[in-house]
Order: sequence, then structure tokens, then C-alpha cells
Amino acid sequence: MDGSTVRNLQAKDAERILEIYAYYVLNTAITFEYDVPSLPEFRRRIENISERFPYLVIEQNGTVRGYAYAAPFRNRAAYGWSCETTIYMDHNFQKSGMGRRLYEELENRLQKMGILNMYACIAYPQEEDRYLTKNSAEFHEHMGFAKIGEFHKCGYKSCRWYDMIWMEKIIGRHIEDQPPVIFNISAPKP
Repeated sequence: MDGSTVRNLQAKDAERILEIYAYYVLNTAITFEYDVPSLPEFRRRIENISERFPYLVIEQNGTVRGYAYAAPFRNRAAYGWSCETTIYMDHNFQKSGMGRRLYEELENRLQKMGILNMYACIAYPQEEDRYLTKNSAEFHEHMGFAKIGEFHKCGYKSCRWYDMIWMEKIIGRHIEDQPPVIFNISAPKP
């Protein structure tokens, strides 16, 4: 066993997960963000998301190695049973199995809430390069997601144009009289 634990994000984790995210902003096209957000801005993002949705970290031997969360897919009421998911792992711990554990726990919590559809918006290269590979899409495919859409040359970063794809995973049963989603009301505040 790798000694890792999946748990809810805590306030003390914000700096560490920003550190994980900053690597991807500065060194990759995995995120289309150009500048690393400030810690106060990042904390605001965390607070906005964790009011309603799970925000999880995976910790190994006392160090956070990655994080994952869900957010609203769109802001209209009819989309309430769908969410967008995000995962970032410390770049030194990719392909360690911890990302799978983290995403499985996120999916489990979303199912308990009544979420039916998970979506992932993924930067995608026409040809792999040093800034972007197809690893994220392959990870999501391995997790049961299917590619459902592609936008061509919609993101420009590091003097290159990149595509963006949408991937989808159905995790619940769609019925005519669908019960409401029970949002993450009891989530601890970061």
C-alpha cells in the first residue's frame, strides 16, 4: 500500500494545492490559465466550489499529493444533475495510482449526492509536445469517460494552438421524476 488517504480539503491545504496547480500553469498547457492565481484568489475559488460540491485531497505520509473537485456544469437549474470535474496531481506523482483513488472517491461522493453526469473539459494537443500530451484524456478514458466533443484551436498558450475536448461519464440512472441533488451542505469550510 502507498500509505495515502483521501480526505476533505482543509484550510491548511490551500497553499500546497496552489503549489501543485502553479506547476501546471507555468510549465504546461494542461490549464489555459497564464498566470498563477494569488493565494487569496485561490482560496476564494475553493470556498465557492466547496459550498456545494466535494473538494478532496489525497495525502501520503502527511503531504498532499493531489486534489480533485466537482463544480457546477452550467448555472441553469436543469443542469443540476451534472457537474464538471477537475483533478491535479503533483507532477512527480502522476501514474502512481493515487489519481485513480482520488477520482473514484470523488465519483462515489457525487453519486451519493444524486449527481448523474460527470464532465471533464480537457486541453488536447493535435500533436503532443513538451507542454501538452494526451495523458489527461487517456486517464479519463481509463476512468470510464468517453469523448463527446472537440473544439479546435480554441486555446493559445506557449506560442501554440491547442484543442479542447469534453469527456462524459454517466454515473447514475436518469428517470422521469428525478429526485433533487443533495448538495454538499455539510462540507467543512476551507
